[in-house]
Amino acid sequence: MRIYSNFEKSRAEIAEEIESGAVFVYPTDTIYGIGCNALDSFAVNQVRKIKQRTGKPFSVIAPSKEWIRNNLVVNKKYEKYLDKLPGKYTLIFEIRNSGCISKEVSKKTLGVRIPNHWISKFAEELGFPIVTTSANVSGKKNITKISEIGKKLAKMIDFAIDEGTIDGKPSEVIDLTGKKAVKSR
Repeated sequence: MRIYSNFEKSRAEIAEEIESGAVFVYPTDTIYGIGCNALDSFAVNQVRKIKQRTGKPFSVIAPSKEWIRNNLVVNKKYEKYLDKLPGKYTLIFEIRNSGCISKEVSKKTLGVRIPNHWISKFAEELGFPIVTTSANVSGKKNITKISEIGKKLAKMIDFAIDEGTIDGKPSEVIDLTGKKAVKSR
């Protein structure tokens, strides 16, 4: 696993790697995430292996609110929830356009984030969604710094973007697919 400690200096190289299917760890406004290009089925399956997680859908960092509106079903009564973005929220909507992500990410609903962090601007520049899930094995402690990534996981990750210690909590999840908004952590 390569470590980038200066994102701006390595921006073009990082973008090229993500477009080519790299699996990477990156900072957000909450915790470190692990992800990949959400359109790349092979890369998404690599994230599943790392997370030791089968079946359960992943969320994505959406390139923009416009992308959310164009690809997901945003009921008028839930439109106000988009005002929470950017922020520490994952909003779950039904998928309208099945081609907006790889089917390995999710099939019927999709959790979307727009973190209040530079990673969101980067996703917007890339123009495609990035898988976002905590950078750990499912059920294990969230990592707060890159040095906490174990050797076994590091061998499965192409690169990490180091932004020092991030000791936050995962985003609040709000399911907007039913008659009422349902909040969880």
